[in-house]
Amino acid sequence: MTDQPELPPAALRALAEAEERRKQAKAQDLPPELGGRDGPEPVRYGDWEKKGLAIDF
Repeated sequence: MTDQPELPPAALRALAEAEERRKQAKAQDLPPELGGRDGPEPVRYGDWEKKGLAIDF
């Protein structure tokens, strides 16, 4: 018995497609930011993220 429920075939396909897109995605080649925030780009998902909260703008 496993802790995770078995996923339907459509969900498994979607997960496989997402993984393939992640592999093909190019890393953003951003110039160094002077005086900017540490860590990942806060708008990497299309929303502004600060302290774990996403703000849609």
